[in-house]
Amino acid sequence: MTAATHVPVASTLPRWLRLAAATLPVAATAMIGSVATQAEIPGWYAGLNKPVFNPPNWVFPVAWTILYTMIALSLWRLLGARPRTGPSREGWWLALAAFLVQIALNAAWTPVFFTAHAIGTGLVVVAMLLVMVLWTIRLTWRFDRLAAWLLVPYAAWVAFATLLNAAILRMN
Repeated sequence: MTAATHVPVASTLPRWLRLAAATLPVAATAMIGSVATQAEIPGWYAGLNKPVFNPPNWVFPVAWTILYTMIALSLWRLLGARPRTGPSREGWWLALAAFLVQIALNAAWTPVFFTAHAIGTGLVVVAMLLVMVLWTIRLTWRFDRLAAWLLVPYAAWVAFATLLNAAILRMN
């Protein structure tokens, strides 16, 4: 791989369209998570046995607000790094597909865990999410390193969420 493959080629999409394309799926994921947890936090979730490292409930919306902002910015940058031609174009489409799959898994986890009360299935979903976030970072690195770095705190949080989900499964 040459150094030229690491330089993003400017996208032909207008900035406002890239902003909408980056923001809408992330905002939809955040809304799904909010709706799925609202009634469950003080009810079902409060009654679960949780490990000592479980953060207070107020930490989750703060962390996710920061992370969702970083995720949207990362996607915005990836969309701006779209190659117009050449072999890198297929790799860019793969990075974008991985990005969208991990967003879909993120959106799926909250209803599975909180609404369906399926802790074991939630663990499978969050573990798949972690793998996809890590793969997205790897694929995105080639096109925009800052976009990839913006996903690293997200990967760390999802790794923590995987550990927390596994501990809650074990304790309940």
